[in-house]
Amino acid sequence: MLEDQNVGEVLAVRHFNRFYTKEFGFLQKRVLGSPFALVEARILYELAARKSCNASEIAEALELDAGYLSRIVKKLEAAGLVERTQCQIDGRCMPLSLSERGLMETAKLADIANQDIAGKFERLGHDQLPKVVAAMQTIEASLSEQNERAASVVIRSHRAGDIGWIASSQGKFYADEYGFNENFEALVARICADFISNYDAKSEHCWIADMNGKNVGSVVLIREDKTTAKLRLFYVDAEARGLGLGTQLVDECITFAKRAGYKRMVLYTNACLGAARRIYERAGFHLVSDDVHTDFGEPQVGQNWLLEF
Repeated sequence: MLEDQNVGEVLAVRHFNRFYTKEFGFLQKRVLGSPFALVEARILYELAARKSCNASEIAEALELDAGYLSRIVKKLEAAGLVERTQCQIDGRCMPLSLSERGLMETAKLADIANQDIAGKFERLGHDQLPKVVAAMQTIEASLSEQNERAASVVIRSHRAGDIGWIASSQGKFYADEYGFNENFEALVARICADFISNYDAKSEHCWIADMNGKNVGSVVLIREDKTTAKLRLFYVDAEARGLGLGTQLVDECITFAKRAGYKRMVLYTNACLGAARRIYERAGFHLVSDDVHTDFGEPQVGQNWLLEF
């Protein structure tokens, strides 16, 4: 039986639920004017994040009845959005993945959702936005049944103090892990200073991966020229790896660059950074040239990568 002292809190949560479902269009038959119902969109998002997985994993992640999920997946297969591939190890295993069309539709849906949220943010004052996001993070972290490591991870825009953190964390990490000398930290500091000094929100941006209120990753997109954007300062802290944050950060860059009207993206990295290179490859970048340099101490193979839209 409901305790009397909890009645006010319960009614407040129910009131918030009614507001939230109406504000974000969850009562509509289709999500944000798309052809997809909410559960269909969630399944597409889950498949996009996992690349390939069994139906049972999706059912567990979304807490869906297996039979209900099977019917929806068949509908998405019939629409050419989802496909199955036979597992080479076990012929009975048929992992699910998005088709090329499915990837395109999911990216389009994500872009629509991003624009919808951005539109809502425009109604908020400069000091209100961080408070709203922080409140959402608090709700998620407090009620989540997941472990603390995965309870509250968000990709957000930079704010005061973040750029200094980028310079400090990356300077220390690359010195500890790869033996880069102080020239690398100096380079990062210059990039950070130039970004802040010349920041143009219409054509440039910085994203921070925030886990339980702690910065654990970053990426910056800057204007190289009128048609070319450059990805810089990509980094994910060791404690946050394996959560897909690197892929999310790069995807945010690509989405922003396309919306800003760029025709291509470029980046420069070092061959020793294997995990980052694999993320770039999966995102569609290809290697165009390399060189050997000693800018940061021991010889390194530098690489130029390109992604054309």
